[in-house]
Amino acid sequence: MKRNVSLEEISDGRLYGYNDMVKADCHGCRGCYQCCTGMGNSIVLDPCDIWRLQAGTGKTLQELLEEGRVELNVVDGCILPNLRMTGKDERCSFLDSSGRCSIHESRPGICRLFPLGRCYQDGDFKYFLQVHECRENNRSKVKVSKWIDTPRQQEAHRFLCGWHELLGRIERQVTGREDSAQAREWNLALLKIFYFEPYSTDQDFYKQYQERLRRFDELWEHTSVERQ
Repeated sequence: MKRNVSLEEISDGRLYGYNDMVKADCHGCRGCYQCCTGMGNSIVLDPCDIWRLQAGTGKTLQELLEEGRVELNVVDGCILPNLRMTGKDERCSFLDSSGRCSIHESRPGICRLFPLGRCYQDGDFKYFLQVHECRENNRSKVKVSKWIDTPRQQEAHRFLCGWHELLGRIERQVTGREDSAQAREWNLALLKIFYFEPYSTDQDFYKQYQERLRRFDELWEHTSVERQ
C-alpha cells in the first residue's frame, strides 16, 4: 500500500539494508498491542503471507475470509486480501484475549517489519524506521536481518521486488478504468492464481510462486495480444 508522504515526515531520514543496525527492538512490546489496532485495511497480504498463514492455521484464504479473519479491499487498483480489524477498538482479528498475537510464528511480512517500512525505488527496496508509529520510547538497536525474522532473505527480497513490480504493472493498466471488463479479469486472475488456489505448505513457497507467476504472465501476454 502506497503512502503519499515524504520519508522526512515519517522516518528518521535514513534508509537501511539488511546488515545495518536500527532502533527497532521494542522488547517484546511489554503488553502493548497498539500497533495491532486501528490499522484499517493497511495490513495487506502477499502470496507468501497466505502460504505462511495456511501453514500456521491449517486454513485456506477462503476459510479465513469466511471466519472474518481476513477481508478483500481495493489497494492501488488491485483487489487484495488484508487482515481484518474487529470490535469497537478495531483489534486485529488474530489478537487473543490478552492482546497477544495468536499467529506470531506465521504473522504477515508487514507485522514482521514493524516499526520498519519498505521504500521501493528503481526495482529494489530499502527499509526505513517509522518514528511516529510505535509508542515504545526506549527501543534498542538490532540488525535489520534479525529483526524482520524471515528465512532465506535473498529469495524473499527477490520475491518482494518482483511482486511489487507485478502489482505496479496491473495498477498502471487499470488506473482510470477500474470498472472495465479487462480490469476485472486481471484482478480475478490475480486472486485466483496467487491467493485462492491453496498452497502446498510442505513444499517450497518460492517454487510454487514461480509456477503461478508463469501462468499469470502467460495470461497477461495472451490478453495483451488480444487487445492489440
